[in-house]
Amino acid sequence: MTSRFTELAVDCHDPESLAAFWCQVLDFKVIDRSEGKVEIGSWVPTIEDVRARQMPPTLLFIRVPEARTVKNRLHLDISPIDNSTDDEVTRLLGLGAARTDVGQGPDCGWVVMADPEGNEFCVLRTLAPQSRHVVAS
Repeated sequence: MTSRFTELAVDCHDPESLAAFWCQVLDFKVIDRSEGKVEIGSWVPTIEDVRARQMPPTLLFIRVPEARTVKNRLHLDISPIDNSTDDEVTRLLGLGAARTDVGQGPDCGWVVMADPEGNEFCVLRTLAPQSRHVVAS
């Protein structure tokens, strides 16, 4: 017997707004919504697919009344795929993210940010192909 990691649930005040932010960040789509809940993902899960193999988990935003009070114990790490880390940070700031300090220090190799509801996440190294410059001799 085994289990699959199928969703990551995020408690929040405004599921629609936070889901829209993360859809823009990750190029996900809304795949389900109900009263107080919005689920987003890169694919529409089916029981058959999930049973057959581990698939990427979805994000499920659930409305809760209480506010977040301490640093998250679980967070997302993201890696830009088609631009630099600095360019991605600039894009995310434009979407409503903010830089935040969780004690990471000035020499860390990633950028700690917070989504519009204050949930921390990290922007890691870029995965974009490195441009090759040929120097003529």
